Amino acid sequence: MPRLTEEITERYLEIREVKTGKVVTVIEVLSPKNKGVGEGREKYLTKRQKVLNRATHLVEIDLLRMGNFIPMDVSIRSDYRILVSRANLRPEAELYPFNVRESIPQFLFPLQPLEQEPVVNLSEVLGQLYQEAALDLAIDYSQQPVPPRS
Repeated sequence: MPRLTEEITERYLEIREVKTGKVVTVIEVLSPKNKGVGEGREKYLTKRQKVLNRATHLVEIDLLRMGNFIPMDVSIRSDYRILVSRANLRPEAELYPFNVRESIPQFLFPLQPLEQEPVVNLSEVLGQLYQEAALDLAIDYSQQPVPPRS
């Protein structure tokens, strides 16, 4: 029997300067494909390196406990992490590691020089999303999470 394939579109968000269209900041929320092994990860790492080679900020959000961490110089153990790589401060970057029982840390969102950077409260945004999507009705919390918690 022929196998049906499902097409998966990987999305990201670019913040652009209105006048010029220049990309200021790229926001990536990592997917299982980005953190797995194989073509998807290789494509993401190539794309990531292109962003890091440009005068563009990168905000990388990893809310997946499964898969391989995206490589970086520090090896801090955590369930989740947010990386803020500012173009003007590379190779330095801000890493916000956190674990399953901790709140998601707030961080400043990099924009153009001299622009006030807004504080991102991802925990609040995800809480609103959770409520509006009624995920408490869709997720069976009596089941063990995947991967299991230690």
